[in-house]
Amino acid sequence: MKSRDSALRAKRFDVAERLRKAEDLRSMIRDFENMAADLERQIVSEEERTGVKDAAHFSYSTFAKAAALRRDKLLVSVADLKAQLDVAMAAHELARESLAALEADEARDNARMIGKIERNGVAYG
Repeated sequence: MKSRDSALRAKRFDVAERLRKAEDLRSMIRDFENMAADLERQIVSEEERTGVKDAAHFSYSTFAKAAALRRDKLLVSVADLKAQLDVAMAAHELARESLAALEADEARDNARMIGKIERNGVAYG
């Protein structure tokens, strides 16, 4: 019985930890997307300020080039994090299903124990 309690506690911790990891990934994705949007606004602002919108033009702003490069890297990171989030959510779902199975086993065993006690007429109290 104690080993099952330990297994349930460990599995509950595992489920909570996997959910926390997924939430952390969601938060990072949101932050990176916000940073990329801020960089995009800065690029547009710099292009309007200099009057040069063609990145291949010799007088294109070096600040705008650097910001565009950083924005692109952030967007690649967002795509990678979204893939990691999909994996993390699948792992969380599997852990949740495993926990549900353990809890069902626990409930079934408890019901058996209660039935056995009632059949044998054993009373505590």
